[in-house]
Amino acid sequence: MKLTTAGVGIGFEKQIVGIVTTNPLQPVQRLNRILVSDLLPEDLSGYRGALTTGDIGHRHLTTPAVHRAREIDHLRSEDIIVMEPTSGFVRSLYRPAEMHNSIFVTERCNSNCIMCSQPPKDRDDTEELTERNLELIQLVNPIPEYLTITGGEPTLLGDKLFEMLAALRDRMPNTAIHILTNGRRFAWSDFTRQFAAIGHPRLSLGVPLYSDVATDHDYVVQAKDAFDQTIMGLHNLARWGQRVEIRVVLHAQAVSRLPELAEFIYRNLTFAEHIALMGLEYIGYTPRNIDLLWVDPYDYQDQLVDAVRILRQRSMNVSIYNHQLCVLRPDLWRYAKKSISDWKNIYLDECTDCGARNECGGFFKWATKVHSAHIHPIEVPSC
Repeated sequence: MKLTTAGVGIGFEKQIVGIVTTNPLQPVQRLNRILVSDLLPEDLSGYRGALTTGDIGHRHLTTPAVHRAREIDHLRSEDIIVMEPTSGFVRSLYRPAEMHNSIFVTERCNSNCIMCSQPPKDRDDTEELTERNLELIQLVNPIPEYLTITGGEPTLLGDKLFEMLAALRDRMPNTAIHILTNGRRFAWSDFTRQFAAIGHPRLSLGVPLYSDVATDHDYVVQAKDAFDQTIMGLHNLARWGQRVEIRVVLHAQAVSRLPELAEFIYRNLTFAEHIALMGLEYIGYTPRNIDLLWVDPYDYQDQLVDAVRILRQRSMNVSIYNHQLCVLRPDLWRYAKKSISDWKNIYLDECTDCGARNECGGFFKWATKVHSAHIHPIEVPSC
């Protein structure tokens, strides 16, 4: 699914966040709305903005607009978008018709993981993105069942993260908020205390751990002392009553000691609510590091079975993400979840006649280049 378009911005000097309408509205209905249409009416008063494929440069406008846009067909009424003035760039921020929505809070990160799907950028975007996201939080309607906060590394926002979480607490107290973070900032107790004091009733954190050996974990995230900071951060989060999920991305640098990592998690992180064992995404840094990372999931089934067994025998909650059922051993199928967000989920031609397709999570849309050599349709016995 397309999430962006671009054109030429006119009549505004700062970003515009608003709710899409694809049909002209009466003046009293235009508040917070961005009219999206190939042809715009003469009267645009009261709209927060306008977006069109047409050329309106000849008109004198008092309403911010992006014209000569490449395309707009992917936008639907009630989507929330941002229009950027200098570049004329337009990004979808929230799509109420979809199951999976996230708030992207920064491109910065204090790690540089060799398989990062969103490579960090070293620029301070805190003010710009926080302003955007605070507006977004107030516009979201209806209130979603769950929402993810992602980056970059969200904790680098510092007090701005606390401000955003307070807004989510007040606006969406019943929404399950899941923050994806490397957990390192929580090694500092004062930061963790302030974070916990926000008091969102349905907040949880997903924290990656790639090895039970500190040097191996630090190599994967390309940051000295990251393992020690992550473990200390996880314990501080538990001390302050925060809900935690452990995430393990499975690749050649991680799978050989996967059973040992499962044992480590049980013995040292028993407070974790969930452990997610996740397939590799072929995007971001992964293509350039593929020789270091790639192992066919079919070839690490022994380690995966052992890790799941170790965790389940200790009554820990474990799931397998981003794997196809035909690659997994049948005794692992009950742990496999349909985890890939709807906007980036596809199935291959080999899946067309698969009897288990409806239960299988499929592929990331960029997995057509590199995936298991063992993809095949599954025959389901008839009754």
